[in-house]
Amino acid sequence: MSAALSRFGAFARALPLSGKIGLGLVLFWLIAALFGPFIAPYSVGAFVDQDVFSDASRRFWLGSDYLGRDVLSRLLWGARYTVFLGLGSALLASFMGTALALTAAIRGGWIDEVLSRTMDTLISIPSKILALVLVAAFGSSLTLLLLIPAITYTPGNFRISRALAMNLVGLDFVSVARTRGESARWIATREILPNMIHPWLADLGLRFVFIVLLLSGLSFLGLGVQPPHADLGSLVRENVSGLTYGALAIIAPAIAIATLTVGANLLIDALKPVDDRG
Repeated sequence: MSAALSRFGAFARALPLSGKIGLGLVLFWLIAALFGPFIAPYSVGAFVDQDVFSDASRRFWLGSDYLGRDVLSRLLWGARYTVFLGLGSALLASFMGTALALTAAIRGGWIDEVLSRTMDTLISIPSKILALVLVAAFGSSLTLLLLIPAITYTPGNFRISRALAMNLVGLDFVSVARTRGESARWIATREILPNMIHPWLADLGLRFVFIVLLLSGLSFLGLGVQPPHADLGSLVRENVSGLTYGALAIIAPAIAIATLTVGANLLIDALKPVDDRG
């Protein structure tokens, strides 16, 4: 544990200022997603204020929403859905896309052709249109909200991962592994994947940002996490009537989405310089 913390500390110290800011924002929202529901002052759907869109106070740090619920409590709960749905979908999309890309690069021939043309077909469908069709067909659920972005962004990851793998598959160390009689699985996981891990991680971060924005957009249309629960996008939509009053109930979740996505982008942009220095 101490060794891991030491490596993380060295990584954080090596980041430029923008990367440290991004890392701080990402860690803040990750901690909020993990522990927020346990420290939330009220339950997610509790009506605790007789007024609506009340200002910040000692009792309600971020005021109340359009139904008199505590905004801070709903924000802490909403962060959990946004962060974990976004991260889960990004990981699923990256793993599926990379697995298919490695298969295409190593096997080649008709397998590469079929997979590439299939992914080209999927990537031509606008993500929001595909999401709207799937939600209309199957209804909104957490499982579907996890799978929709994963399906939508798998083709993009496939194209990037395939390009990286094709550059590596013809190199000498891969040829040597083939000559030794290593299996395709061994070559993919031991020879090719470790040499594309840094671009893969950068792409994973970008997928996470895209998915957070996609999920927030679906929630703003009323197709995301359903009441009484809400993600950050749902909090913006349900309190949109407070915009004319400058209510914290709509400003706070909007700032939360902005800081999460900007922080992830700053951290992603800082990863390449860190790798170059190493």
